Amino acid sequence: MELHGFRFVSQKGSHIKYRKPGNPTLTVIVPAERKEIPVGIFRSILKQSQLSAKDF
Repeated sequence: MELHGFRFVSQKGSHIKYRKPGNPTLTVIVPAERKEIPVGIFRSILKQSQLSAKDF
């Protein structure tokens, strides 16, 4: 995430919060400590971050 302008903000339990300043400011919550992220959660992360699957 940090490659695309997102910066680590905080971590609470097993969730990490990243934020990208701009207009609008984008905030994405990502589950930590998982080997694989389920497809639905991955799509949600893509939508929140305004990135495409090609970026990963």
